[in-house]
Parts: sequence; structure tokens; C-alpha cells
Amino acid sequence: MATASVAFKSREDHRKQLELEEARKAGLAPAEVDEDGKEINPHIPQYMSSAPWYLNADKPSLKHQRKWKSDPNYTKSWYDRGAKIYQADKYRKGACENCGAMTHNVKSCMERPRKIGAKWTNKYIAPDEKIETFELDYDGKRDRWNGFDPSTYTRVIEKYEAREEARKKYLKEQQLKKLAVKNSKQHREGGAIEDDEDDEDALKVDEAKVDESKQVDFAKVEKRVRTTGGGSTGTVRNLRIREDTAKYLLNLDVNSAYYDPKTRSMREDPLPDADPNEKFYEGDNKYRNSGQALEFKQMNIHAWEAFEKGHDVHMQAAPSQAELLYKNYKIIKEKLISKSKETILEKYGNAATEENISKELLLGQSERQVEYDRTGRIIQGQEEVIPRSKYEEDVYINNHTSVWGSWWKDHQWGYKCCKQTIRNSYCTSAAGIEAAEAAADLMKENMERKEAAQDMPVQAEEKRLASWGTDVSHDLVLDEKRLAEALKKEEKKMKEEKNERKRKYNVKYEDEVTAEDMEAYRLKRVHHDDPMKDFLH
Repeated sequence: MATASVAFKSREDHRKQLELEEARKAGLAPAEVDEDGKEINPHIPQYMSSAPWYLNADKPSLKHQRKWKSDPNYTKSWYDRGAKIYQADKYRKGACENCGAMTHNVKSCMERPRKIGAKWTNKYIAPDEKIETFELDYDGKRDRWNGFDPSTYTRVIEKYEAREEARKKYLKEQQLKKLAVKNSKQHREGGAIEDDEDDEDALKVDEAKVDESKQVDFAKVEKRVRTTGGGSTGTVRNLRIREDTAKYLLNLDVNSAYYDPKTRSMREDPLPDADPNEKFYEGDNKYRNSGQALEFKQMNIHAWEAFEKGHDVHMQAAPSQAELLYKNYKIIKEKLISKSKETILEKYGNAATEENISKELLLGQSERQVEYDRTGRIIQGQEEVIPRSKYEEDVYINNHTSVWGSWWKDHQWGYKCCKQTIRNSYCTSAAGIEAAEAAADLMKENMERKEAAQDMPVQAEEKRLASWGTDVSHDLVLDEKRLAEALKKEEKKMKEEKNERKRKYNVKYEDEVTAEDMEAYRLKRVHHDDPMKDFLH
């Protein structure tokens, strides 16, 4: 019974609470009051008016919605720049070794590094800085003008005013000079000269130049830069002067240099035949292969090669490191080149120098003394050693008595002992030379005979050849009857070859071939170079 009554009581309280809230919203009941005695608006939603459980709020309150974390340490003030506290007369222990101030060490000292620090000179001790420690509030952290001194802007205004006064003074002096020249010219000529408006325009040129400085941002274009979904904007400046002709209008020929409108690039020269002194644009490749662009390209290549050899270099990830390594590489390379050059000059000397050659080198003299007898043998001293190369010398292979390359003929190297041009061949000595000379003589004779045969007039009847390739003898006598039979036989054979169905099963071929058969075959066969061969059938 007790539990039921408690449950009922809680339900009853909840119902009363809801009725009271409805009455307050309707204005029939007074509004609730919080801890500070302020009325709570009954129209505030429950999810805003109800405090979180961890605050353990017993009474209705809106304290959790207010800025309840108010720290008295928060401030909007700024550091007092350049403020000094105390200046000592002599160096103190633990102070900066460079300037003598107690508020910092040598590493964080902002003064000029002295040749001898204040620790040792004990002079010109710098005053201690004013150190302030305070925490900025939300607005103070985000205020971009926090700490700005408006009085510093007066210097900028004074600078511009002084420049404007100097400009006006200069223009006035120029105008007075022109008027003086004009008056002197009038006195010389003895007559009045009409005023020229060009003089006034010339004086206004400088003013126009000054106005141009205000139009620096005439080509400023705001556009989205490197944003995928659209976000930060960047400034892109068009560096081309609007009065200049655009690069794609320099040559309107369709087949001229290609212009890419997306990247606004034209790699080739649009006017390759024009005078280079009159051209102001020679294509993007001109700038790509000159100046700092070429150096940047070489630095990129060096970074790739260094990465392949195991060095941790990346041009995009660490550009400063890559540039420093490239500079060190160039210095080391120059040192190596100069060192190798010096060693070569020390070893072999420099023929371009004006120094006189020593007598020992000039006459081949030396302090080494060698004594010979009448036969040329050495009695005293040591014979001069002939320098030898690293390759094997005086090695003769395949019975040769000379090395390969000791003989040269008709643009070919060979052996001198046998005059052969085939390398690693066996030496044939004098017999091989005789055989080679005989073969050359025979080749010459054959060439002469061939040239003589070509020069002689040849009759058409003597040109007749038999099927086996030999010349037909002039005294050959053929039987007319047998020749007619051989011709008929050849025609029959040709018909059988064309139509294989007419050929009999028992075909007999005669092995004996007579001169008439050969003549019939020669007369009936089709020559490939015959112009009438297509009309025979």
C-alpha cells in the first residue's frame, strides 16, 4: 500500500506541475524565479531550461545556459612593447653573455652579436625587458588589431606628404626653367612667340606617372584557387599589359604555333622568321630553358638521381634541403675538377705557360750515368727502362711474326707478315702473300676480259643459247624432219601438262634427248621477258 501511495503521489505531482506550466504560459500564474531572483520565461523549451544531471541543480535555473566559466585572468590588453625595467652597471651572474640582461639567455638574445660580450667587457649592459604573463580571452585572441598603436601611422602619412611636397617643388622648378628659356628666346628673336600647349602637356607627364602608381591593381582578378569543393579564394594577377598584343594574335595562321587556352601557354615561337630584335615574345620554351627555370630543372634531376642512389631527398617535401644538397654537390664537384686539373698539370706540366723548359727535359739529359763498351754492352749503371702499357705486348698467335694492326690496305687492318685482313687467322707467310698477289692478278685479268667483252659488238644470231646455258655451235646441223616431229611432240606434251585428265596412265618418258628435242623445247618455251607472251594462247 505504501508503494502504491507513493507512486500515486508522484503522478499527482507531475500532473500538478504540468497544469502549473500551462497556467504560466497562459499568464494566469506568476513566472518561476531562479536562484538569483530573476524570472524564468515559461516559453523556454524544456531541453534548454532543464539543467544537466551532473550539475545537481535542486531549483529551476538558467545558470547553465550563461557564461558560467568566467575567469578573471582573461584580458584584452597587449604587451608593453620596448618597456624596460632595470639597467645594471655591471654584469650579473646568470645574465645574457652578449648584452648583460637578466631576462633572457644568449640563444634568445635579439641584440647584435658583440665581438666581445658584456660578460667579459662589463660595459654597455642592456636593461631588462618587461615580462608580462596574461591569458587573452576569446575576443582578444582573434582581434587582428590588438596591440596596434595608431600613432605609428602618422609616420606613413608624413612620408607621403613629404614626397608629395618634393614632387610639387620639382614640377615648379621645371616650369620656371622652361619659362626662362622661353623668355630668352623671345629677346633674341625680338618678337613675340605664340604659346604652345605642348609645353604644358610636357609638365603634366610626371603627374600622370604618379597617378599610374595608384592603378597597380587594375588587373587584379579574384578567383577560386586549389579548391575542390569551393572554399578559400586566392588572388590571381594578370601580368600582361592590356596595351600589348596577346600572344595568340601575333600569328593568325592556323598551322602556326599552338595556343592552349586552358593554361594560356604557347610553347613554340609564333613568329620564328621575324627579326629577334623586334620580338618581345619568343614562346614559353624560351623562358623554360633559360634563367632560374633551367637551374630548377637541373636541381630536380639531381634530386631524382640522389634518391635513386639511396639519399632521402624530395624536391616537393623538403625543397630547402634539396636546394642545399644541390649547392653542396656543385661545390664538391668544382673542387674535384680543379683538383684533378692541378694533379694533371703537376704531372705533365702546362705547355701554355711562358716558363722556359729545363735543359734536362729539352736535351733529354738526366743525372743517371751509364757506361758502355765498344760492342754496346752496359759496363756500369742501369739501362733505361722502356715504359710498357698494361696490355700484353709482343704476343704473337697462330704462327704470326707481327701483331694485328701492323698492316693497312684498302681501309682494312691486317697482319704485316702474311698481309691477311682476317683477324685470328693462321699465318701463311710468304706463300700466302704470293697466293694473294696471284688471286689479285687473276681478278684483274677477269675484270679486263669482261670489260673487253662488253665493248665488242655482239650479233643477234650469236646470242642464241641452249637450254643448258652453253653457246650454240655454228656448225650444228639439225634434221628438218626430226625437228618437225620434235615440235609436234613438244606441243602434245604441253597440252597434257595443261589438262592432266587427258594424260594416260602408262606414260613413258624417253631419257635420250637429241639436239632436235632441245631445239624444239627452246623454240616452244615461254620467255619471261617476251612482250607477246600473254597473246600466245
